[in-house]
Amino acid sequence: MPIHGYLFQNSAEIQSNDQFVQQNKKMLKVNLQGAPIQAKVGSMVAYQGDVRFENKGSGGLGKMFKKAVTGEGVEMMHVSGAGQVFLADQAQEVQILFLENDMISVNGKNVLAFSSSIEWDVHRIKGGGMMAGGLFNVSLRGTGFVAVLTDGDPIALNVAEAPTFADPQAAVLWTSGVQMQVRTDFTGGLRSLVHGGTGESIQLGFGGQGIVVVQPSEGQIFGGAGESSSSGSGLSDLFS
Repeated sequence: MPIHGYLFQNSAEIQSNDQFVQQNKKMLKVNLQGAPIQAKVGSMVAYQGDVRFENKGSGGLGKMFKKAVTGEGVEMMHVSGAGQVFLADQAQEVQILFLENDMISVNGKNVLAFSSSIEWDVHRIKGGGMMAGGLFNVSLRGTGFVAVLTDGDPIALNVAEAPTFADPQAAVLWTSGVQMQVRTDFTGGLRSLVHGGTGESIQLGFGGQGIVVVQPSEGQIFGGAGESSSSGSGLSDLFS
């Protein structure tokens, strides 16, 4: 090869037979081989082989209705065929985990992709109300791979060890067994509100048994005003 450099060696494609592969901290490699997936619309950065992409909207009339009413949800595309697909979103960090007949609740902005064997739905967080801007998550249930995004390296907190609280935009996901409720905190009183408050008046409180994953950010801003996105890296390692 007439061109030399560490770029070609250090950035070579990762070889693995797993369906979801960590190509690097910010890119997911998916081996299709006849096993389709659901991926975030617009997340494909490259592919090799015979791959087809189909936009099915928010996934059925029920999910489409929820998105129309709430303004929340996640636009997914059906990816099928034979080959390799590389997914990424705004250079956010990719976290891969495997569900085994289990369920997680994920902030819709943090969903990157999941196996077609995973059932998904948009659900409202109880107690969110209008003050919390609605607060809607995506539930993922079943057996298969899930890839989520985090804005930087997250932390996985065991909620059974102590009462746990997080900013709604920083909470990426929580596992089954975790009990969540919205908490409003105006301890600063009227004087604090008049001076703009602390910006921490709405919190998510967690208890029960399980893990809540929190990113070190309340979301990145890309493009136009109000267009935000969250990002992720190695949840299976964090849970261990």
